[in-house]
Amino acid sequence: MSMTPNEIRSLRTHLNLGQAEFAQMLGVHPMTVSRWEREKGALSPTAYQEVLMKEFKTAVSKDKAVGDVLKGVLIGAGIAAAIFLLLSKSRN
Repeated sequence: MSMTPNEIRSLRTHLNLGQAEFAQMLGVHPMTVSRWEREKGALSPTAYQEVLMKEFKTAVSKDKAVGDVLKGVLIGAGIAAAIFLLLSKSRN
């Protein structure tokens, strides 16, 4: 089952990310994230992007502070390190 626009927006805000940063992590244009958050069905994330977002959601539910650290990791260490952080938190 795909994520709703509200679920995507909520996840992004819980991660303390703007649309551009969230888009960068998922390999899409920021306008794509905007459309995901506004329109159900018109443009949907790929299966891979859905899995990543669900893992990110799990990471946030397990560690509420992960969103506070994430922005610094994205800026300092890059996208790969940020995704690694989220995925490792989702599996703990």
